Amino acid sequence: MYSKVIKISGIMLILTFSAWIIIGCSEDEADPDPVPDTTASCEGCHTNYAHLQEVYTPDTAAPPGGCGGTAPHYEPYDRVYMDGDGYDSYKNSGHYGIGCVGCHNGVDNTSEKETAHSGDFIRHPSDYADEKCGSCHQAIVNNHATSLHHGTGQKRTVTRRSGLNGPQYFDQLPEHQIEGYNANCATCHGTCGNCHIVRPPIGGGGLSNGHAFNKTPDMLNVCVTCHVSRGGHAYLGVAAGTQPDVHLTSLNFKCIDCHDGDELHGDGTNVQQRYAYEKLPECEDCHSDLKSKNFYHASHMGDFNCHVCHSQVYNNCGSCHIHGDGARVPSYMGFKIAGNPIPDVVTEFDFTLVRRTLAAPDNWELYGVPEYSNFDVFPTYNYTSPHNLLRWTDRTQVGNGKSCSNNCHIRNEGGELINKELFLFQDDLLEWELSATSGIL
Repeated sequence: MYSKVIKISGIMLILTFSAWIIIGCSEDEADPDPVPDTTASCEGCHTNYAHLQEVYTPDTAAPPGGCGGTAPHYEPYDRVYMDGDGYDSYKNSGHYGIGCVGCHNGVDNTSEKETAHSGDFIRHPSDYADEKCGSCHQAIVNNHATSLHHGTGQKRTVTRRSGLNGPQYFDQLPEHQIEGYNANCATCHGTCGNCHIVRPPIGGGGLSNGHAFNKTPDMLNVCVTCHVSRGGHAYLGVAAGTQPDVHLTSLNFKCIDCHDGDELHGDGTNVQQRYAYEKLPECEDCHSDLKSKNFYHASHMGDFNCHVCHSQVYNNCGSCHIHGDGARVPSYMGFKIAGNPIPDVVTEFDFTLVRRTLAAPDNWELYGVPEYSNFDVFPTYNYTSPHNLLRWTDRTQVGNGKSCSNNCHIRNEGGELINKELFLFQDDLLEWELSATSGIL
């Protein structure tokens, strides 16, 4: 009897164990100790570097190019990874409380990339600044819409040369020309995020500092990234044979020490030319009573802008083939004085420094516009005020016993014109520049 009980118990144990195996393998049975999915949210995904490397979408287009060259390359997963001090700063900011979908839309609390980025997902919320930024920063958003950083100056030039009256008619340009503008010019003339959250496209794009909202943009990584060949490198003294601007070496000025937020954001005035902007800093803002400082100032104040004497040579290039061969007049260091190209805007100077522009009649040929219809409306040399000032330059420093005019006035010595190279002459112009630029020679 006892042995039978043992046998029956053994059989029951085997059957019970077998049933446990079958039930335990059932797909319907919940895992008693599931591993949490740490990527099942926007933040969880974008703080998990290994996961981003698994699910990223490779780039399909070349990085943008421009006056500063080709943009540096960042991998797609590096551009959207949140970490470091910048991420900590973001988590401690008021923007963090808005939540990812509050700015980007899409769907949170999912590990599925396609679902998270579905529907009305916005990659760059400040492309819709009025809706996404304006609820807290309405005055800035309203003013920025007509600011130079938004691109009104560039749009004015393109539309006027295209036979339209100004930037308000930009949308009437041919579709492919607008496409070309957005693919090239707009890589710098962008949005709030380009200065305060991400790198400008020409700087490689992507988060600049772990999604931190940088109230004061970094001078080198933001300002100089866009204002590189015609501003930043001059100020830093990068070019061979040049020195950093005296405002950097003596005062360690950053861009915003002169160009404050009111200027950079705009004041709501539809400014179509930067020298017409009332917020533009002037030398006299810091250097008072300039005319009485010395004989040279007293003699020439009102004749030409300060840069004619105090600027070093500066970068020029021209005849840019948009998204094609680039600048067909390669970059070169030069210095030219000419008649004031904008006497209706800057009224106090008869002569100024000028810089060759990128303009050419066939700028947009690769975008279906063979030639500008009204190219000659602007000269091919613009009024310029290079950010490369020194107290002592080749013009302000003359030899003992020499006249103050020795290094700048044109004079004839034995049939040779001395200092002619400082001034813009017809011989300096290419054939297609003559008609447009003859008025400032």
